Order: sequence, then structure tokens, then C-alpha cells
Amino acid sequence: MQDCSRALVGILSRVSRRPALGALFSLLALGFAGVAFAAGYGAGGEVRRWVVVLAAAALALWLSTLAFRALR
Repeated sequence: MQDCSRALVGILSRVSRRPALGALFSLLALGFAGVAFAAGYGAGGEVRRWVVVLAAAALALWLSTLAFRALR
């Protein structure tokens, strides 16, 4: 019986995971941007809610830079 595990490892090592990570980070960035928008829409004048807006927007921006780097 032939051991084919080395061939499989060789094939998998050549497959790039960067586009998959870029897609994942893009979806997460869109999700956090949506959270920031929804929180901003309902924040009104309460400072506590604007903290959530700023945190979600910061995470969306960070994840979008990661997505850009992975997809470039």
C-alpha cells in the first residue's frame, strides 16, 4: 500500500490561504461597519452608545486594512 499523505501535504502547502483570509476579514469588516451604523443610528445623545459606535468603527477599519493586505 502506498503512502499518499506526503502528496496531499505537498498539494495543500501550495494552496494559498490569503484570498480566503481576505474574504473572511472583508465579511467581518462589513459586519462591524453595520454594527457601527446601527449603533450610530440609535445612539441619540447618549455617550455610552457612541463608545460602541467608535469601537465598532475602529474594528471595521482595522479588519478592512487586514482584508486589503490579504487580497493585494
